[in-house]
Amino acid sequence: MTNAAPGDPRKFLEAIVEDTYEMVAGLELVTPVLVTSVPDLDHLLWPGTDIIPINEDTPLKDIFKAINADQAAIVSGDAPDLPPLLIGKLFRELGRAELTVCPAEQGGAVAIAANLPFPDWAGPDLDAVDPVKELRAQAPGRRMVATTPGWHRLRTRADLDRLDPGLEGWDNTRAVTAR
Repeated sequence: MTNAAPGDPRKFLEAIVEDTYEMVAGLELVTPVLVTSVPDLDHLLWPGTDIIPINEDTPLKDIFKAINADQAAIVSGDAPDLPPLLIGKLFRELGRAELTVCPAEQGGAVAIAANLPFPDWAGPDLDAVDPVKELRAQAPGRRMVATTPGWHRLRTRADLDRLDPGLEGWDNTRAVTAR
C-alpha cells in the first residue's frame, strides 16, 4: 500500500484505485482492465471488467503480454487525478512509436502504453528512476520510445499537496483526504 495513505491505508488504496479506474473507464474506445496484486477490489469496478491478478514482482512486460488487444496502456494506480487527455496522448504517440511513456515527476512513470504484441526488446518498469532513458537504451532505435507530458503520482504524504482541487474527478480520493 502507498506511503501517502492518510488514515486507513486500505480505504485510501481503494479510493485512489477507484478514481484511476473510473478515469480510464470513462474514455471512449478504451476497455478498462484492473491489474492488481491486491485482493478483493472487484467491488470498485463496473460489472464485466476483467481483472488480471499478479504478484507484486510480476514484470510489466508479462502484464502487457496477458492483455488481448492491439494496444494497451498500463496506468499506475496511484495517479487518481491523472487527466484523461494524457491517456489519449499516450495512444496517439503509438502511431509513431512502439512504446509511449508518461513520465512521473520525481522519477518513474505514471503510465506506459504499447502496441501489441509487446516488443521483445522492452523491459518497462513504472518505478524505474528514468524509464524513458532505460527504454531508449533497450530499443533497437531511439524513435521506438515516445513520451508525453508528465504527471505526478501519490507515493508520499507530501505528494497529497499536488492534488489540484480545481481538477474534475478523483472524488473518492478527495473524500478520504479531506482535512
